[in-house]
Amino acid sequence: MIFWDQNGILLSDYLPKGQTINAEYYSSLLVQLKDILKDTRRGKVTKGVLFLHDNALAHRALPTQKKLTYLGFQCLDHPPYSPDLALSNYHLFPGLKKQLKGCHFSSEVTAATDTWLDGQPSDFFFGGLQKLEQWAKKCTELCGEYAE
Repeated sequence: MIFWDQNGILLSDYLPKGQTINAEYYSSLLVQLKDILKDTRRGKVTKGVLFLHDNALAHRALPTQKKLTYLGFQCLDHPPYSPDLALSNYHLFPGLKKQLKGCHFSSEVTAATDTWLDGQPSDFFFGGLQKLEQWAKKCTELCGEYAE
């Protein structure tokens, strides 16, 4: 799970073996994220946090929604069945997959992932958010139809 903003990576979490992402696990990540925002974005989070995530079950569960409200995160609606608007899927992961293509890992895949993510300039992340605006407009123009 990767949380990021226009300036870069805020939190990356690698699911422990045997663990599943459920509302409880996801909510604990949200608490960690809020703490990180307080520490790293001091003074920038004065009016709350606009938060975008997809419609995964753990994200839409009532306990998660309550935790988001408690933490002061204002969720942006993510249209159902719109993988084209899953920001990390179309912005972060293609470059990461290209970087890791052909590599064979025993345990250091998380380190390679973190190295690649940390090596991206801040304008890379800001550009992703600009793409989101363009993709959302395109999705609206297509009345919610899939856009590639």
